[in-house]
Amino acid sequence: MCRCDDARVEALAELLERHGLRLEIVPAGVPIPGSYWGAPEAGLIGDTLYASAQTPVHSVLHEAAHYVCMSPGRRSALHTDAGGGFLEEAGVCYLQVLWADALPGVGRRRLMADMDAWGYSFRLGSTQAWFERDADDAREWLERHGLIRDGRPTGRLREAPDPPAGAVEQA
Repeated sequence: MCRCDDARVEALAELLERHGLRLEIVPAGVPIPGSYWGAPEAGLIGDTLYASAQTPVHSVLHEAAHYVCMSPGRRSALHTDAGGGFLEEAGVCYLQVLWADALPGVGRRRLMADMDAWGYSFRLGSTQAWFERDADDAREWLERHGLIRDGRPTGRLREAPDPPAGAVEQA
């Protein structure tokens, strides 16, 4: 599994900085602030993403994608639980796969294998099958919010508010 070792930290920090996030690496044995799942998984508090050298890269990318995909209101109050609906979560997974290609020694195939090994679950049985054959709704959601264009990340943050409670969001 790809982890946040020294070889990847600089590239991860640069990717996150383009989206207004700061990466803070915590020392081994120190609890990761804002981690929803607990160590070694990444944590989010405000505009800071916390990780350790043992944090899987997919965890950092997933939490960073939550930050990008969430509404401004949720982003301003962010602490540990990113929340969001089904389509937003699908968009988060899709975006993290796209970002993997920008990281030396990672790439989308390796990241998707790590996602499967961690336990992400998709209708077609694997992250790769989902991404290639069942992620139209995620891609459309990201495009509608201006987060990807022509299959590439735009570097923007979502600007739209969350839909009203009980409303079904469309892709």
